[in-house]
Amino acid sequence: MRAQDSATGSGTIAVDAGTEGTETSPTPGPGAPQHTAEAPAQAPSAAPDAPPHTAQSPARRGTLLAALGVVAFSLTFPSTAWGLESFGPWSLVALRSTLAALIAGGFLLAVRAPVPARRHWGGLAVVAGGVVIGFPLLTTLALQTSTTSHAAVVVGLLPLTTAVLGSLRTGERPSRAFWVAALAGAAVVIGFTVQQSGGALTSGDLYLFGALLVCAAGYTEGGRLARVMPGWQVIGWALILCLPLAVAGSAVALPLEPVHLTAHGVLGLVWVAAGSTFFGLYVWYKGMAEIGVPRASQLQLAQPLLTLAWSFLLLGEEVSAAAPLAAVAVLVCIAATQRTGRRGRAAPRSAGETGPVRS
Repeated sequence: MRAQDSATGSGTIAVDAGTEGTETSPTPGPGAPQHTAEAPAQAPSAAPDAPPHTAQSPARRGTLLAALGVVAFSLTFPSTAWGLESFGPWSLVALRSTLAALIAGGFLLAVRAPVPARRHWGGLAVVAGGVVIGFPLLTTLALQTSTTSHAAVVVGLLPLTTAVLGSLRTGERPSRAFWVAALAGAAVVIGFTVQQSGGALTSGDLYLFGALLVCAAGYTEGGRLARVMPGWQVIGWALILCLPLAVAGSAVALPLEPVHLTAHGVLGLVWVAAGSTFFGLYVWYKGMAEIGVPRASQLQLAQPLLTLAWSFLLLGEEVSAAAPLAAVAVLVCIAATQRTGRRGRAAPRSAGETGPVRS
């Protein structure tokens, strides 16, 4: 008993000495486990500070990845213009999709990626129709009659279109100020296109506006799917889904359209296939899964300005004074949408959507 009291008393003194430095009365034996549990109990006091720190890292990583995607996308129009030096529009789009699908298929086989669940194939079809076939085809047709600088400003409305569709898809309700800024941006783009086309919309402008809608739908659905599977697998399986159509399109279009191979033409084809379609969409969807569709879409505000710079540096195009002014006006309008709060919260995720998936 004396040894037990001594052990208990010393344990009590040791614990209390760290707090008040005074001795307390010994406690019975069962009290000893209580003192041993107190020490680790103080550790969680730092826990409230941990989540903000850990949450910042994925946000920074997601922003960087999405920004890399924007840089890759900004080179799409100049690369397409180069590609049209060697290939017809249908051949270029078909070859672009075929090469990108072969690259994606190689990666999927190398890592033995599982086949997506049946419920995801509908969304993958939307991604395929929007960003693999629809946007490349419509913009390539538009660039036959439009300059890359003109197309860049029109497509500057893509971030807004994506944010709106993303809000509708996720159940968020933008504020009134959001819609005011959105309509102002739309008015700037429409006014620019009408002024540049001599008072009437051209077929190239119609192609570009159609490209906006299908691409925004593909971005939105791809961002949703990137929360339940790695982002690169989203674009990978969408490309595989289009492979039969792309191969058939190449077989039909190549004999019918003239082919004049040049260094610019081949380089343009390689970039739009490997850079814009695979790498660009890989980092884009991965970043979008980290920071969300509306926030990621606004990083594309820089895309028209970057494309204008590439058009001047790589193609030697004369950029009209109205083009950069319109691009900056669109930038201001869409940036205003990000300064306004959104009413309501996102709709609950469907079964299996638990959060960003790391790859």
